[in-house]
Amino acid sequence: MKIVLTGSLGHIGLPLAQLLHHHDLTIVTSKEDRTAAIKALGATPAVGSIEDADFLTRTFTGADLVYTMIPPFVSYFDPNVDLYAECQKVADKLTQAIRQAGVKRVIHLSSIGAHLEHGSGLIKLHYNVEQALNTLADADITFMRAVGFYYNLYAFIGLIKQQGIMASNTGGDDIATWVAPSDIAAAIADEITLPAAHRRVRYVVSDELTCNETAQIIGEAIGKPGLQWIALPNEQYLQGLIAAGMQPAIAQGMVEMYASVHEGVLQADYLKNRPAEFGKVKVKDFAKDFANAFAAK
Repeated sequence: MKIVLTGSLGHIGLPLAQLLHHHDLTIVTSKEDRTAAIKALGATPAVGSIEDADFLTRTFTGADLVYTMIPPFVSYFDPNVDLYAECQKVADKLTQAIRQAGVKRVIHLSSIGAHLEHGSGLIKLHYNVEQALNTLADADITFMRAVGFYYNLYAFIGLIKQQGIMASNTGGDDIATWVAPSDIAAAIADEITLPAAHRRVRYVVSDELTCNETAQIIGEAIGKPGLQWIALPNEQYLQGLIAAGMQPAIAQGMVEMYASVHEGVLQADYLKNRPAEFGKVKVKDFAKDFANAFAAK
């Protein structure tokens, strides 16, 4: 099968490429210095910008399947960036290229909560991307709705060191769903083997605990037993993010996102469609990586 992967050799892209080595694989990258590593995997590098529809069209033409994602190319601390507009621009370029190249099957990395048009904060950008791709009437699309990435927990290292807690405007007994990039890669590789469906939503999760259960496991790994994940009032958390330098509009989106978790809104569709099988990497496994990162800071 001729497959094109966007996302270069990132957290998901590298393990996915390794799993798909037996296919005719092309990997899109914006960095020329990644070409040697891509060739070493037996894949063909395609160097260019994901915001260049002509480049994407040429790269996608002839592919049996294209895997797409919105790369983390925007800094939340850039005071001038319009996060939603930038992500929409990429979504529109991907959609245009898929249509012009005549691609018939797409697997897209989306997010839990992408079914929500309103009230999801930052997740709204994933809703917008799904809506753009849904205009592709001639393509079969699977939306891989991943839950929270484990590596997002690294953002708590500074707070744990300074105050001995984890804190956001969700916490305590709120549900915390986590996924490892390697488990997302495995789910995508599995999805490729399944018969295509015009539209399919597939949730990807490695572990599901409460926030405090997550904190307890992390705490034990770093020598801080009894570590708690405190739920702060929305305004207090917002002001903390802004004080840390986050762009106010993005900080507001993050607060709204976590508020929807706290209220049970974001994960409602996930809970109705929870996958029968979770990924292999559990919080206890990730806690070892967290402990190493914590010690290094």
